[in-house]
Amino acid sequence: MQTIALPVFFEHIEQQLHTVPDEIRRIFHGRGQHWEGLEQLTCDWLQGQMVVNIFKPVEDEFFNALKSGLLALTKSEIWNKREGKSILIQHRYSDGAPSEVIFGELNANPVVNESGLKYQLDIGRNQNFGLFLDMRFGRDWVRNNAEEKKVLNLFSYTCGFSVAAIAGGANKVVNVDMAKGSLNKGRENHRVNGHDTSKVSFLGHDIFKSWGKIKKAGPYELIVIDPPSFQKGSFALTKDYKKILRRLPELLTENGQVLACVNSPAVSPDFLINSMKEEAPLIKYSTRLNNPPEFLDINSDSSLKAMVFMRS
Repeated sequence: MQTIALPVFFEHIEQQLHTVPDEIRRIFHGRGQHWEGLEQLTCDWLQGQMVVNIFKPVEDEFFNALKSGLLALTKSEIWNKREGKSILIQHRYSDGAPSEVIFGELNANPVVNESGLKYQLDIGRNQNFGLFLDMRFGRDWVRNNAEEKKVLNLFSYTCGFSVAAIAGGANKVVNVDMAKGSLNKGRENHRVNGHDTSKVSFLGHDIFKSWGKIKKAGPYELIVIDPPSFQKGSFALTKDYKKILRRLPELLTENGQVLACVNSPAVSPDFLINSMKEEAPLIKYSTRLNNPPEFLDINSDSSLKAMVFMRS
């Protein structure tokens, strides 16, 4: 990355602080390759706390200039107006994604808002803080399509889709993820929204070894599939995604919907469309959801793919 490009970064995030709503938002997305010299830099606004991610090693000159510019931002009128409290820089290229607080005192477990719903984060201890911000429109779509439905949420992580589904009037949501710690955070996300958790199940299982349990809890009118792009020892995208699609006909009701997602730049939308044709031909492609405008990408095929399918 280029130190000479950093003034563009500082100007952009300051502009965003003037206009961003009082919700959690990404306010700089270099990963979309739109900002020359800043391709490995992102910045998220967590309603008073700022998290800056660096995805590849940088020269000392770049890092020192980045840190100095961020500290200068804390003395600005807009920082004070938005009640800025802390800035954390996370080194995503290193093992464990180590982070350092360069300003203020970090609140590691804040409750933030998105689309009128609440989510509790866990900042600085893991690579991700518990909510993937590029999936905002996906959560909105689930909320708008879940009324009186039974929903299956595969690879549920901290259950953002589940929170959206219950808020949208779902009768039942079944969350499946092998990381029981993430499911516990999902329970808390429902609690902070005052949801009736008797409508929500949390299955801490390996999906590929648990189809019997998953099928027994169905059938489902809405299924969400949002796997990791790669998870060592448990998920290889192009091979394992097809295994999931193959199971859909026995899980999905007639006229049921599927939101199938993939966030690997190496996989195009055609992978999901063609794989569904091969593995579950009765389930037809309907539309691709837009990504939030703050996640501008010069190549839409490289960005998040959130694809809606419907069983005929």
